[in-house]
Amino acid sequence: MNPKPIPTPIFLMSRTTLFLLLLFTWADASSAAETAASAGGAAARSYYQPFGPQFRNILGLLEGSDPQLKKELIVVGAHYDHVGYGNSQNSYGPTGYIHNGADDNASGVAGLLELVEAFARLDARPRRSILFAFWDGEEKGLLGSEHWVAHPTAPLDRVRLAVNLDMIGRLQRKRLEVYGIRSGFGLRRLLSMNNAATELAFDFSWTMREDSDHYSFYKRNLPVLMFHTGLHSDYHRPSDDVEKLDFAGMERIVRMLFGVVYELADEPKLSGFRAAARQENAEVRRERERPLPALPARLGLAWDPRDEGRDGGLRIVHVAPRSAAAVAGLRLGDRLVRFAGRELSSQTDLRSLVLAAKSPVTVTVERALSAQPLNLTVRLAGSPTRLGISWRTDAAEPRAVIVAGVVPGSPAERSGIQINDRLYEVSGKPFTGEEEFRRLLTEREDDSLDLLTEREGRLRTVVVKLLPPVGSEF
Repeated sequence: MNPKPIPTPIFLMSRTTLFLLLLFTWADASSAAETAASAGGAAARSYYQPFGPQFRNILGLLEGSDPQLKKELIVVGAHYDHVGYGNSQNSYGPTGYIHNGADDNASGVAGLLELVEAFARLDARPRRSILFAFWDGEEKGLLGSEHWVAHPTAPLDRVRLAVNLDMIGRLQRKRLEVYGIRSGFGLRRLLSMNNAATELAFDFSWTMREDSDHYSFYKRNLPVLMFHTGLHSDYHRPSDDVEKLDFAGMERIVRMLFGVVYELADEPKLSGFRAAARQENAEVRRERERPLPALPARLGLAWDPRDEGRDGGLRIVHVAPRSAAAVAGLRLGDRLVRFAGRELSSQTDLRSLVLAAKSPVTVTVERALSAQPLNLTVRLAGSPTRLGISWRTDAAEPRAVIVAGVVPGSPAERSGIQINDRLYEVSGKPFTGEEEFRRLLTEREDDSLDLLTEREGRLRTVVVKLLPPVGSEF
């Protein structure tokens, strides 16, 4: 019986070294290596950082283009070790067979190699330097990354953020898990804005994994991002093989990551570590993302849905006690024919008018046993709205507002905006903070808004047809 042919591996550690040797075209390679060595680690002109018994990290520095910012580092890493033949402590079995670790973590290594090549081919390098790190000993307790932060090849206080690729090979139709999104400021927006072409669905976690190399940096108060496509039944088993990898998914992830890493390395200023992330978890997230209480009904009545689309108004079938409608004298059985001087034929008409109307407003009803229509003055509850959302802000997302409520029947609801969507731009204009967002909303005189929204990392421009202002006299 002929064995099933095995695809040619797309990576080998000898190729890792070869890529690093051939693709890093430093302007002054010896100077960069000597700088790294004098900072406390690897020997000059060496890509290796040996430690312990037969361990070594493999490091490559892409020097930044800015005379000052090139002293700062973005660290991008993936561990290249696995568990060998496996044993009872590190394998789910069967042991005694080679565990190839195609997903854990050859997928991360392959992704990192692609990033190395892409950055090495750039004509215009980003301002900051990028340290590409292939970590050893992760499976034995993050040994390689722990060694580097204890014996850094550049001063640790110059690291601005660390990125970790660990098991990115099983995307299929799942969401890409992202950890560390709360450890810095604006990281969710950064990832989402660089996801426009790849259209990945992100699972933004508020918890922090402690079982991969990003954690060595997080413990030392550095922002981190860790990317992961999830555990599976082949995890730490001999069956974690190359034919099960989702190469198209890996390509999408790495394309997105290239933009993220480039922007991190090129931003004039990065905000640093967000200490509040240490107190955040899934429970805190549920509380923070809880919808705000619904706004009180402005009018306080219900109508017969069978009147929808008919001429002659809407028949009232319920009036809420102590509501604006009740106080104004509207009754069950009244037929509401005009609101602020406008004829009514649908519930959409009425809802829109109620939301946008200034108070007080005049309504016209037809009432049984009354020969003439009655005009009643209604003092509506609350304030008029042309959009129909409430929102909250989040210190971790300073350039966004988070939708916390959507008014039924409002333009926002009709355009598909949902609770916990993020809003990043108003008609092409980014903003920082609630006041600037509110100003962009109120200064618009057009009858529509273009809102750049984000849900699960996917961007969408929503065109919202605003309600026209409704006065009390027509």
